[in-house]
Amino acid sequence: MESYHKACREVVMVAQAMYEQGLVVGTWGNVSTCLPGREEVVITPSGMDYTKLTPEDMVVIDMEGRKIHGKWKPSVEVPLHLAVYRARLDVWGVVHVHSIAASAFAVARMAIPAALEETAQLIGGEIEVAEYQPPGTRRLARAAVEALGQKNAVLLANHGLVGVGADVDRALKACLVAEKTAQVTIYARMLGQVNFLSPEEVRVLAEGFKHYGQVKGDGNARK
Repeated sequence: MESYHKACREVVMVAQAMYEQGLVVGTWGNVSTCLPGREEVVITPSGMDYTKLTPEDMVVIDMEGRKIHGKWKPSVEVPLHLAVYRARLDVWGVVHVHSIAASAFAVARMAIPAALEETAQLIGGEIEVAEYQPPGTRRLARAAVEALGQKNAVLLANHGLVGVGADVDRALKACLVAEKTAQVTIYARMLGQVNFLSPEEVRVLAEGFKHYGQVKGDGNARK
């Protein structure tokens, strides 16, 4: 039961963070996390003010999309979230945003290039565009999973951006890095040139990032 309450708190914190950081406006976007056992998912409710969300507002669904707990209707993008969890057993958090620069790439139907080290490290390379499908549909879910592959972010044509990760916090970070990369790429093109990282450079950066940060129980930083 504690894992359920913790998951609800984490989803609320990330949902409010994405709103506060300008990744969504109004009530658009959605956040979810998979519960231990991967049989249930905590997801944000549909069409509710992020600034007023509480853990009690979260909705729990099973892996078939059936609501099993909560007083509200779940996000319309349930099929998208569940498709990611089925396809990627390493993913425990999904965040869907409509940030401006990333959405510009989605409208142009252009991949966001691996132009920054963070893009390679956290996302795993350029961010592909899933073909356009109507929101909330299984067709969109299938297209998104196909374009996502083993990376940690994907664009939805004429729609927005999805970030995934080992938890909801890392899924949000993937969205932030994707948005930053989109902005920097636009500015670099205005200056006249964008120099992308090579596939080998991306591979080395992504591999090295696995050892970044603190070792659990160790006071020494891993670099």
